[in-house]
Amino acid sequence: MPVFVDTSPPGQCIFCRLISGEIPAAKVFEDDLTIAFMDLGQVTPGHVLVASKRHAATVFELTAQEAGAAMQTAHKVALAVQAAFDPPGLTLLQANGALGGQTVGHFHLHVVPRHEGDGITFTWPRQEPGPAVLNDYAARLRAAWPG
Repeated sequence: MPVFVDTSPPGQCIFCRLISGEIPAAKVFEDDLTIAFMDLGQVTPGHVLVASKRHAATVFELTAQEAGAAMQTAHKVALAVQAAFDPPGLTLLQANGALGGQTVGHFHLHVVPRHEGDGITFTWPRQEPGPAVLNDYAARLRAAWPG
């Protein structure tokens, strides 16, 4: 099944239009770097999106400050969701690129209250490559470490 990906230019994507006030949103929170609003496609009651205010298509385009602010806002939203909806679980989801499952080309996190039988599943083929391969992967990441 093909995934729709919004590849609108910066400033014209649906989230940029929402942030500018061009289209309405049920806002939950807003600060200088982030905005939190209700997802139109509520997976469960209380499903909130946290987006960067500046257009950045993926996590790779965020500044460290924007990434930190997004996580701080997601944490606040999670606490509010817990207090308002009392879910037995909560999932934070952030996807990048079409192959990563991203459907809107503007950085955002999903804060999703979880309930028994809510229909959400996360499965993938678990692999156990062994210590030597894991140590090689870790070395490659250390060598590529930013900053």
